[in-house]
This record gives sequence, structure tokens and C-alpha cells, in this order.
Amino acid sequence: MLKLFAEQCNLLLIRFMPFLRWWPMVNRDTLRADFIAGLTGAVIVLPQGVAFAMIAGMPPIYGLYSAMVPPVVAALFGSSWHLISGPTTAISIVVFATVSQFAVPGSPEYIQLALTLTFLAGAYQLGLGLGKMGALVNFVSHSVVVGFTAGAALLIATSQLKHFFGISIPAGESFLHTWLELFAQLGNMNPYATLIASVSLAVGIIFMIFKPRWPGLFVSMIVASILAAWLGAETHQVKLVGELPRNLPPLSLPDFSLASIKQLGSGALAVALLGLVEAVSIARSIALKSGQHINGNQEFIGQGFANIAGSFFSSYASSGSFTRSGINYTAGARSPMAAIFAAAILLAILLLVAPLAAYLPIPAMAGILLIVAWRLIDFHHIHNIIQVSRSETLILAATFLATLFVELEFAIYVGVMLSLIMYLMRTARPRITSLIPDKTSDNRRMISTTNHMECPQLKIIQIDGSLFFGAVDYIQLNLRNFSKNNPQQNHLLIVGSGINFIDIAGAEMILQESERRKKLNGDLYIVKVKEQVCNVLKRGDYLHRFGAENVFLTKKEAIGVIYDELDQSICTKCEYRIFNECGGQNKR
Repeated sequence: MLKLFAEQCNLLLIRFMPFLRWWPMVNRDTLRADFIAGLTGAVIVLPQGVAFAMIAGMPPIYGLYSAMVPPVVAALFGSSWHLISGPTTAISIVVFATVSQFAVPGSPEYIQLALTLTFLAGAYQLGLGLGKMGALVNFVSHSVVVGFTAGAALLIATSQLKHFFGISIPAGESFLHTWLELFAQLGNMNPYATLIASVSLAVGIIFMIFKPRWPGLFVSMIVASILAAWLGAETHQVKLVGELPRNLPPLSLPDFSLASIKQLGSGALAVALLGLVEAVSIARSIALKSGQHINGNQEFIGQGFANIAGSFFSSYASSGSFTRSGINYTAGARSPMAAIFAAAILLAILLLVAPLAAYLPIPAMAGILLIVAWRLIDFHHIHNIIQVSRSETLILAATFLATLFVELEFAIYVGVMLSLIMYLMRTARPRITSLIPDKTSDNRRMISTTNHMECPQLKIIQIDGSLFFGAVDYIQLNLRNFSKNNPQQNHLLIVGSGINFIDIAGAEMILQESERRKKLNGDLYIVKVKEQVCNVLKRGDYLHRFGAENVFLTKKEAIGVIYDELDQSICTKCEYRIFNECGGQNKR
């Protein structure tokens, strides 16, 4: 009894502190591997953090803060051993689109609203996780993420062109207006800014092609900074990032006023959903390689805690990073300790090199962000989606265009709603196949009626899908069309082996169809119905009203009984001889 109680307590403890599940596997070997992976991740995230903060409209240091606290919390309370959380491109651009409506980017008011947005997004995520809604991400088409990310990549590239060419375009302009302004002001471009940005871009591309595992973005940032110092960037009106503060992530307090919550509620939901889809998708894709089982609900909880905690430590919204998570796995990470090491090493680097950021030119960051934007576009999956599925292509295109031309959070909702609509349309149109016995088969198995004659009086169909309220009209329409095409086929046998679920609307439809056919001197029969479906029919008294004698276990038994109900005068004149029973032949 005591042993059972101890086991239950242990399970409860692991549920609330999931890091206890992997902590026993930590040893000297795993710590060494995790430290190397963490060092690699810290070097990678240094330029990314600064760049992502610029996308989000936050001071550069906030991108590094967001790569310190949230990854540690997500590693401790998530389920993935290799997922690295922190600032991401897509989340950053949604943060900017949401908060820039209410405050000037980079201002104290903007920062506080961004932290409030982060807290609300974390609260949404935590609530969904505690409500065991982890399976929700399965209903969001991958095409939504691909389309949104491609659109976000173009927006990022567009927003950085003014820094690349050293021209002035007001922040917050629309996609089209930004391009019109860009072409109008190309004659005023700053050649020094363009040269620095081009060198940064070129170095990054060279490393991306020839040394993809090396920290190419970090090297390109250093090379461009040296070039800027040699050219005397400030004397040529080239803007610099400025010195970063050398301190721990300071404590912060989101704005919990009702007005702020109302302003940011919708955007926070978009950030939460996008963050969850990103994190769980990345965790599962890496788990396919590592062989680890991912708990979607636990990932929701981990991401929720990470954003809630981050909002009190000057961190804006975070999610799983595909780049850093992939590098973490390939670098040999063995446990979530790699994420903790990466955050600690990043802090140490920040304390050492923060003053050097004063020499980092913003055009160099623009070149780096153009590379980041290019990498975001998943050309391989876009090509596959276009080749394989029209419906998925529609979702991809709609999400992509909505990302460019409407509010970003609304673009996510467009994609999610379209993917749900497509899913419902597919489930609302179950496959209905007409069947006849195969004369060439010894056991007379059922085959499709394509190019084969059916019995003039008995229609046999198989329904593959659920009989629920959304599918009732489609099924009824098909059954009525069967009757119109052959008015003598008043008897209907439904093979129910493919029906996994039935609701009240589906049961009522079966009953109505049965009554309609009885008025036509026919009947409706069901064979091989699953126990779950049968139980629903029993509980609602539909089985009694429909007629339990019309439900069969095997097709042989069903056809034997139904044959006796057919009009024998038609049978004697029939030339098709569909069943063994036809024309007085031996019974099946």
C-alpha cells in the first residue's frame, strides 16, 4: 500500500516538475556534450537575438534577454530534450505588427505593452496546456505555417531595405507603400551603408553555401563592423546599434490594466497559437530523428510558463526556434541541459562583449536579416504543396497574401480557419462506394461496381467516414441520387465497417432513409457495423425503431435474408445473376 502511494506521489511530482523525468540521465558525458552544444547555440543566437529584437521593434538587448530566461523555463517544463526556445522571426514580426498600433517602437510604452502581450500569450498557452488541448495543433495545416512564414520573410526583407540602402522610410507603412517609397528614394541611397550591408550579406551567403555549420552570421557581423570602423561609418551617417547594457535581465512588470488587455487580447492569441504551432512542430520533427516521445500538452505548458516568466524578466514573446533547435541536436545535445548552458554562456558573452555593440552598424544587421528572411522561405515544401494538393495550395496562398496585405494576427486566423474549413469539408464528404460480389473470387469478396452491373433491386454501398451532422446532407443527397438513377433499387444494404462514429443527426438520417424506402416497398439494412456505432443506436432507441432484424454480422447472412424480400418476378427476368441466390442457384 505504501509502495503504491509512493508511486502515485512520484508520478504527481513528475507531472508538475517534468525535468525530474530526464534529470537521472544527466552524467559527466551528457554534461560535456550538452556544454558543447550550448556553446554553439550561444554563438548562433547572439546575432540572431539582436536582429530579431530589431524586427520586433524592441531595443537590441531585449532580443538577448529573450534568449536567456524563456529557454531555461521551457527546457525545464517542456517535454522535448532538444527544443531551444527564444526569440523567433515570425513571433517578432507579429509582436511588432500588434504593438506598433498603440505605441512608438522602442519607447518605454512600447516595451511595456510588448511585455504585456508576452504575458497574455503565455497565459493562453498555459491555459490550453492545462486544459489538455495539445492535440489542437494537429488541426492547423502545415501549409498555414509555410505560407505565413514565407509572407513574414518578405515583410522582414522589405522592412530592412531602408537600412540596407540607408534611406528614410517611416515605420509601420504597408507592404506596397514601403516598396513605392523605396523606389522613389533610391536616388538618395547612402553608398557607405549599402557597401557595409552588401559585405555583410556576401560574407553570410559564402558561409551559408560553403560552411553552413559555422557561425556565418556572427562572422559576417564582425567583418562588417570592422569595415564600418575603417570607413568611419558615423561620419558618413551610417547608424550604429549602440552599446548594450552589461547586466542580467532586469525585472519588469507588464501592464495589467483592462485597457491594455483589451487592446492586446486578440494579438496575444495570435502570438500564442503561432508560438505553439512552431514549438510543437519543431519538437516533433526533431523527435522523429531522436526517437523521443513528445507530449503536446506538456509543450503547451512549457511554452506558457516560459512566456509568463519571461514577461517579468524583460523578455518579449518566445517560441521554439527551428534553426537553433536543429543545430542543438546536430551539435550532439543529450538533454535540456544544453538549453540551460546556452543561456548561461550567452550571459557570459554579453557581459564581456556588450560594449563592442557600439561599433555594430545597423546596415550590417540588415544584410544578416536578409539572409534570415531567405532561409525562412521553405521552397521545398511550397513546391510539394503546389504539386500535390489544390486545397493545401489555396490555404498556402491565402495565408501568404493575408500576411502581406492585412493585419498579421488576422493572417494567422485566416490560415487556421481555412485549414479547419478544408478539414471539415473532407470529413463532411465521406467516401461512398457502390459494391457487388466478385464472381471470380472464391469467397465472393465485395468489389467496386465500376464497369460491372448491379442488382436491379438491391443497392450495396460502403461508407468510409463518420455519420455526423456535417455529413448528413451529403450522404442523403447521394442516397436520393441512387434512387433517381435506378427507381427499382428500393432495397439498400450499407456496409458499416468504415463508419467509426455516428451522432444523433446521423442516426436520424438512417431512420429517415429506412422509412422512406419502406414506403417504396423496400428497406434499409446494415452489415458489419462497429460496436461503438451500434451502442449509439441502442442508447437512442434507434436500433429498435429501425429494426434490429435489419442489422447483420456478415454480408453472407445479410444477402441471404434480403434476397427473400426481393420481388421474385423481377429476379426471374434478371440476366445479371449478381448473387449466388439468384435464379434458384445454391445459397452462398
